[in-house]
Amino acid sequence: MQVPSLAEEMELRAQGYQLIAGIDEVGRGALAGPVVAAAVILPCQIDTPWLNQVRDSKQLSPARRQLLFGHIREVAISVGIGMVHHEVIDDQGIAKATRLAMKSAIDYLSPSPETLLIDHIRLPEVPLPQKGITNGDELCLSIACASIVAKVTRDRLMIELDSIYPAYRLADHKGYGTKAHLFCLYQLGPSPIHRRSFRPISDIIQERL
Repeated sequence: MQVPSLAEEMELRAQGYQLIAGIDEVGRGALAGPVVAAAVILPCQIDTPWLNQVRDSKQLSPARRQLLFGHIREVAISVGIGMVHHEVIDDQGIAKATRLAMKSAIDYLSPSPETLLIDHIRLPEVPLPQKGITNGDELCLSIACASIVAKVTRDRLMIELDSIYPAYRLADHKGYGTKAHLFCLYQLGPSPIHRRSFRPISDIIQERL
C-alpha cells in the first residue's frame, strides 16, 4: 500500500512557498447527493504519531477516517470545504461541478494558499501556481488529508439525508451505485437528491414517462 509523503510539499518549500494547499474531492461518481471537495494547508513541521496512518480515504475504515479527520482539523493551518449540489451537477456536468467545489474549498481557506497540489486535475478558474498529481491522494500527504476531510464531511451529510429519504438506505452506500441502491431506485424511482443526468437514473426516468 502506497504511503503518502511530504515530498511534493518539501520541493515547493525549497522554492520559497510556505502556504501549500492539498485539494481532493469525493462523490464524483455517486448517483445521489453533492460532490464535496476539501483543501488542507499543513504546517511546515509536523511531529505527531498519527501522521503515518494517513492514506487515501478510500483505503481507510470509517472509524479510522473519523479519527484522522479530527487530528487533521486540529493540526492544519487551515481547512476549507466546498460543496456543489446535484442540481448544479445536472445543469453543468460533473467535471465543472467538481472544479467549482474545489474552487469553493480554496476560497474558504484563511490564510489563503500560495500554491496548490491537486489530485489529478488542474483548476483554470484559480489564478494560483498549481500542480495536478495523478493518484495524488495516494502519493501526497496534504492531498490525502484533504481526501479524508472531504470523505468524512460528505459521509456525514449522506447519513443526515438518510433520515429524510430512509427508503433509499443512503447511510449504507452514501449515494454510490451499489446493488442495494440500484434495487431501491428501480423500485421507487429517483428521490429529489438523485442526479437525473446520470445513468441509470436518466433511463429510469425515461421508462416511467
